[in-house]
Amino acid sequence: MSASHSLQIVCKNNQKTITAPIGTRVSEICVTAGLQGEGTERPVCAMVNNLLMGLDAPLLRSAQVEFLDATSSPGRKVYMRSLTMVLFKAVEDLLPGVRLFIEAPVSKGYFFTIEGAELTLELAQQLRQRMRDIIAEGHRFHHEEAPTAEVVKLFRARGMEQKAKLIEGRGKLFSRYYRLADTYDYYYAPLVPSTDYLGTFDLVKYYDGLLLRLPREDGRLPDIVRQDKMLQAFRDDHKLERLIGVSSVGELNAAIAAGHAGDILKIAEALQEKKIAKIADQIAERGNVKVVLLAGPSSSGKTTTSKRLSVQLMANGLRPVALSLDDYFVDRDQTPRDASGDFDYEHIEALNLPLFRQQLSQLLAGEEVELPRYDFPTGRSVTSGKRLRLGERDILILEGIHALNPLISQGIDDSRKFRLYVSALTSIKLDDHNYIPTTDNRLIRRIVRDNNFRGTSAQSTIARWPSVRRGEDRWIFPYQENADAMFNSAMIYELAVLRNYALPLLLAVREDQPEHAQAMALAAFLTHFYPIDDKELPPTSLLREFLGGSSFSY
Repeated sequence: MSASHSLQIVCKNNQKTITAPIGTRVSEICVTAGLQGEGTERPVCAMVNNLLMGLDAPLLRSAQVEFLDATSSPGRKVYMRSLTMVLFKAVEDLLPGVRLFIEAPVSKGYFFTIEGAELTLELAQQLRQRMRDIIAEGHRFHHEEAPTAEVVKLFRARGMEQKAKLIEGRGKLFSRYYRLADTYDYYYAPLVPSTDYLGTFDLVKYYDGLLLRLPREDGRLPDIVRQDKMLQAFRDDHKLERLIGVSSVGELNAAIAAGHAGDILKIAEALQEKKIAKIADQIAERGNVKVVLLAGPSSSGKTTTSKRLSVQLMANGLRPVALSLDDYFVDRDQTPRDASGDFDYEHIEALNLPLFRQQLSQLLAGEEVELPRYDFPTGRSVTSGKRLRLGERDILILEGIHALNPLISQGIDDSRKFRLYVSALTSIKLDDHNYIPTTDNRLIRRIVRDNNFRGTSAQSTIARWPSVRRGEDRWIFPYQENADAMFNSAMIYELAVLRNYALPLLLAVREDQPEHAQAMALAAFLTHFYPIDDKELPPTSLLREFLGGSSFSY
């Protein structure tokens, strides 16, 4: 083998160095390195020079390769996309002419609906069996490329208008797509090489749709966790999107190209304000509510939501009073530590719960209390000198990650509290089969905000994100269904605005940084959006919390 025509491949999993010809597929390196694995430990994709690639991809230069299985975050997405195409083929095989829609990630799986047929329990079972048969047949996922005009014509001829618009709008001379036997689809990120890589899954009837269930780390299917309110929040937004004719990125881009960006922006802002006003009306109509408990994950827009809700509550004749959980931290030497030995400020026991519950009870009883203040430089709780008593029309607004945890308001009658969950539940989809993860939407918000207000790079924000997500999984998501109302802070236009700010930051993440892979993945899907200028964004917009220019003080 000529040295000029060979590559040096370093396998990060076991530190083996392999010499291979140019054009060697990633899957061949996996075999040579002895990393085939079994079950959920079998690699389904790889990081090649910190860039996510499918196992069928050819290697054209020397590289560091790290193989990932279906238990990793990127691997789970590859596994899910691949199963989605199998489901789509099953629908095409059994129900020609019927449309399949991915609706939402809920209940430890992914919720789909079909249009053009009545979904019965028997039909759901038939689709599940057809998926199993397709997997057992060992079909390859062919990644093909053709002139964009031909690809658009292919999807349009098959009635897949959303995909045709999405691909047409990208402005590329050539476009890639996937073929599974006689089924064609588009995905913006890799699939597994063949159905042989797919094993554990389930498909069950769920409400009027289907729940596609994926295995957890031990290879077993998790229990179905009911998320009725979450699902309804997604479905309410999907209904509104269909009414205004913008339920996919392809449709959004077409509207932007036609000069309707300003109209879409105004409609989205008006719909969001209407939702906040409705929540304020619910609170006022109850009559006895004295505390609003507002929680949500990072970058969900909790702060702006609380401020806009306060305005709407004042319009209902109430006087909102903010109370910060941050002032109830225990002294630093009493703060719990995480597995790494660092202070875990997100732990529920990082708060002085007895003091908080005592003061909350006193306030709701009409008593006056002196509020504590947490001195962050010294890490000690001190007296603030600030005293508070609630008047007849006063209502507490308590915002924090633990606000929906029952331990926070233990002993307070439910009639006196209103629980509000806020999150950016991204409802607009790339197309019928490609959803946009809500966590990606929030991460992009945070990248832009951290850079604007803290001078933090995208690489640093991405590096901290797994720790943030672990805290959310433990302390926020288990309690979201406790909410009396769920507010979706995501807007159909926002990623078209955020891309202007986020893309330069993401593209600045270097190849030799581990965060390069996620940065490039985020950049890849953002390039599907036509840009919208934020000049028409009102100063009260929730997006101003991340971009700047808000009329609210933070």
